[in-house]
Amino acid sequence: MLPPRLQPGGVAGPGGGVPDMRDRLTRFTHAVGAYVPDATAMAVILLVVLILAALGLGNSLTETTDAFYRGLWMLLAFSMQMTLLLVLSTVVSATPFFRKAVLRLARIPGSTNQVFLQSVLLTAVLSYFYWGLGLALGPLIAVHFARAAESKGIRVDFPCLLAAQFAASAIWQYGLSSTPALLVATPGHFLEARTGVMPLATTIWSPAAMLMVVTFPLALAALARLVMPRDARPISAFPDAHALTRTLDAVADKSSEPRRFGAWSEHTRMFPAVLAVALAGWLFHHFVTRGAGLDLNSMVTLLLLAALLMQGSFAAFSHALSTAVQSCWQILVLYQIYGGIAGILQYTSVGETLARFFAALATPLTFPLLTAIAGTAIAIFVPSSGGQWIIQGFVTSEAASAVGASAQQGLLALGVGDQMGNLISPFWIIVAASIARIDFRTIFGYGLFFAALWFVLGVGIFTFLPVAGNGGS
Repeated sequence: MLPPRLQPGGVAGPGGGVPDMRDRLTRFTHAVGAYVPDATAMAVILLVVLILAALGLGNSLTETTDAFYRGLWMLLAFSMQMTLLLVLSTVVSATPFFRKAVLRLARIPGSTNQVFLQSVLLTAVLSYFYWGLGLALGPLIAVHFARAAESKGIRVDFPCLLAAQFAASAIWQYGLSSTPALLVATPGHFLEARTGVMPLATTIWSPAAMLMVVTFPLALAALARLVMPRDARPISAFPDAHALTRTLDAVADKSSEPRRFGAWSEHTRMFPAVLAVALAGWLFHHFVTRGAGLDLNSMVTLLLLAALLMQGSFAAFSHALSTAVQSCWQILVLYQIYGGIAGILQYTSVGETLARFFAALATPLTFPLLTAIAGTAIAIFVPSSGGQWIIQGFVTSEAASAVGASAQQGLLALGVGDQMGNLISPFWIIVAASIARIDFRTIFGYGLFFAALWFVLGVGIFTFLPVAGNGGS
C-alpha cells in the first residue's frame, strides 16, 4: 500500500502533484489555529471594538464606562455555575459507572465512520434533553471514543472528533432546554402583549425544528469524516487528554485498619449520604414543590448528587476533585471580561443598532437569513440564549410582523444565529477544550466548517419549510 501522502489524489511531494480538497482543508484548519489569538487577548480586542462602536454611535464616555461597570461582574454567578458544571462533570466521568457505560458504547464502532456517527448522535441526544449534558459530557465522549478507536487500530483524528462533539451540542437550541422557546410558552412573558403565548408545538416541536434536530447530527458526522485529515492525530498524541482515559488512582480504604475519627470521616459513606439526602430534598422542592424546570442550578445539583453517590466517600470525591479543577482555570477571569463586553452591548445602543440594521434590510424571503446573521453578531458578544432573546426578541418580532413573517419563524431563525455565534466565538469552545484538556485553537478550525453547516442548513430549513403563522398550522 502506498504511504498516505502518496495515495492517488494526494500530494506526491514538492512539485509532485496538486493538493486535493482534504489536504487544503487540513492546511486551513491548522492555519486558523495558528492565527487565532489567545482567548483573553481576543476578549480584549472585542472589548476595544465595542467601546469604539459605542462612542461612535453617540454614547458618551460616561455612559460607555457605566455600561462596562454594570457588566464586568454580572457573570460572577454564571462563572461559578460553569466552574461547578465542568468540575463535577469531570468528577462524575472519573467514576467506574460512567467509564464503563461510555466505554461499552465506545467499543461498538468498527470503523472511522461509525466512530463519528455514533459519538455525534450520543452527544446530540444528551444535548436535546439538556444543553449542559452535551457541553459537559460531549468532550468526555470524544475522549473515550477516540481512545477505544486507537486501541482497535481505527484511524481517528482526535481534534476533529472533539470539534464534532462540540458542534453536536448545538442541538440544544431546539431541545427541551431552549430558553427562548420555554420563555415565550410561559404566560406573562415580556412579549406576550405583542406575540401572545407561543406553544412549544409552534416552535421547537414544529416540523421545521424537528427536521433540523434530525438532519444536523447526520450531516455533521458526514462532514466531520470528510474534513478529517489524512494524517490523523490519535488521542495518544495529546498527553493531557489521553490521561483522562486512565483510571484515577483509587484512594485506599483499608477498613480493617483502626482509624481516628478524622480519617474515618473521610472514608465513610455516611457523611456523603447525609449530604446526598439534603441535595435530593432540594431537588424535590425545586421540581415538585415549586414546579420549576431543569435549569443550570438544578443541573449542577444533580451532578453534585451523582458525584457524591458514585464516588462513595469524601476521600475519593476530594481526590477526583483535585484532578478535575485543572479543567476550569481559564474561565475564572475570562468570563468576567465577557461580562464587561455584554454590558457595553446591552446598556449602550450598540446591540440594538446592530439588530435594527439587519432587521431593516429584511424581506419575507431574506428574513430568516438576516435574523440569523443579526443573531450571530449579537451572540459573539452575548453568549446566552436567554440574553439573546431579551435583547433581540422585540426587534425580531417587530421585523417579522413588518415583513409578513411569524414571530415563531423569527425565534427559530434567531436560534440559528445564536448558536452560530456560540460555535465561532471562543466563549463556549474554551469550555469544551478545557474539559478535554486540549488547546481550543487545535479544534477551532474544524469548528468553522461545522458552524457553516449549521448556519446553511438552519437558514434553509426555516426559510423554505412552513412555520406556525407563516404557512404552517
